[in-house]
Amino acid sequence: MKLLARITDLKVTGDVAAELEQVSRHASRGVLWKDDMQVAMMYMSTVNVYKLPGGGVDEGEDIEAAFIREIREETGFEAEITHALGIVDEHKQRTGFLQRSYCYMARAIRQLGAAALTENETELGMYAVWMPVGQALDALDASLRDSDDYALRFMVMRDKRILEEASRVLLGKAGPRNEGSR
Repeated sequence: MKLLARITDLKVTGDVAAELEQVSRHASRGVLWKDDMQVAMMYMSTVNVYKLPGGGVDEGEDIEAAFIREIREETGFEAEITHALGIVDEHKQRTGFLQRSYCYMARAIRQLGAAALTENETELGMYAVWMPVGQALDALDASLRDSDDYALRFMVMRDKRILEEASRVLLGKAGPRNEGSR
């Protein structure tokens, strides 16, 4: 997978810091979309921040299976992966934590039931909101503008980069099929 972004303290706080070498956590995340081009955004009401679905990869778990599991847990939807987007590395120098996220797009197939959120997600008041891609990008911009929390700013920058990449696919701007249409 290609590297989509390398997010460092320089981008988040303006502080110059060395990149970390040892991955602390592997995660799988990305864009869940419906045929009407709406995307799922996870809204965390207690901190007024939007994020994309996804989370940590369990030991021994396949990274694609982890994304499908996270979608099911956070949104209640069954989904199928349609695109691999790339990798985002978050070098959190203040905490000495390097998270590597494997990023995908998945099409929602059907709702299986209610979300099965973790205790932490429930405490954050997290729930899924469906919106057009442009509105989702605006929501991430607002989350970035309104939050000064160190970890949340990394998360929102990461998810904005992922959604920007996915929007090229969703809006038909990616791939060789468009190169000859001029």
